[in-house]
Amino acid sequence: MSRLYLDWNATTPLRPEAKAAMVEAMEVVGNPSSVHAEGRAAKALMEKARARIAAALGAEGADIVFTSGATEAAALACAGRGLVCAPVEHDAVAAWCSGALAVDAQGRVAVADPGRTALQLANSETGVMQELPQGIAVSDLTQAFGKVAFAFNWLGCDMGLVSAHKLGGPKGIGALVVRQGIDVPAQLKGGGQEMGRRAGTENLIGIAGFAAAAEAAQRDLAEGVWDEVAEVRNILELELSVAAKETISVGNGLPRLPNTLCLVAPGWKGETQVMAMDLAGFAISAGSACSSGKVRASRVLTAMGFDEALAGQAIRVSIGPGVTKDDVGRFAKAWTAAYARARTRAA
Repeated sequence: MSRLYLDWNATTPLRPEAKAAMVEAMEVVGNPSSVHAEGRAAKALMEKARARIAAALGAEGADIVFTSGATEAAALACAGRGLVCAPVEHDAVAAWCSGALAVDAQGRVAVADPGRTALQLANSETGVMQELPQGIAVSDLTQAFGKVAFAFNWLGCDMGLVSAHKLGGPKGIGALVVRQGIDVPAQLKGGGQEMGRRAGTENLIGIAGFAAAAEAAQRDLAEGVWDEVAEVRNILELELSVAAKETISVGNGLPRLPNTLCLVAPGWKGETQVMAMDLAGFAISAGSACSSGKVRASRVLTAMGFDEALAGQAIRVSIGPGVTKDDVGRFAKAWTAAYARARTRAA
């Protein structure tokens, strides 16, 4: 039986629209910074893509600064600003912030000073959505973009981070979305590309794929595709909760990403679950992370009040369009059987 990919929050399959746009862009010879006809053609393609991404984000009038991904966008947005954040933020954001904002048992963050705060729109591990107060300095929009409906211009934040490979685009391309009037000093200095905010020849092929993926993702949203994804996720969540009643479904009943299930299985380490499911033909993620080869409990879950043991016994199953009820039923059957074996060995 073929393998089943259930790790869409880590990266998504490349959309055919994005692949086609990238192949077409490969035929464009010029450098977007060159003034000759070939350069102007490359520049036109890039600026059209920039406008398409802005439209998909609901960010008309904002600046779209292309980067190598959301990690670089986070550095560009956060460096030197003295921001604070909560432990639920992605490492790429937390690395630039000080302090530790309070997180409640539902994963919600209390914000005292929005103008000095970085706050994600959705958590990659639990799927839990935040309510962004007006004036947030930086928001990581990476997981929400393409999965839930929002408009950057309505969020009221100064800057947002996005990445193409989270919505069916290529890896290695992302953007910083900047509200007009916000000063963003360059971290990479050189030729002055990207409005002087990010030097270096732009990744035209990746940018073309990003734009095509962003438009396709918005079409999916408008057509209710992610509502169908949520139905499939809910079926999986119910099947696992019935088969293994002692499990904890993190974020259940809260506003969250439509595709994400974070499940704590007491007595079965997350990384062991990942290995068992990999051998069974399923790709999932653990709630724990590796740092310098040392496995540690998820700081997202510990921030929410889980003890170290339970925080290390979580998995994340994240699905996408095309994953069917039969697919998740097959996973549920395999996971339940493996969990029963693990509990028998531990008894």
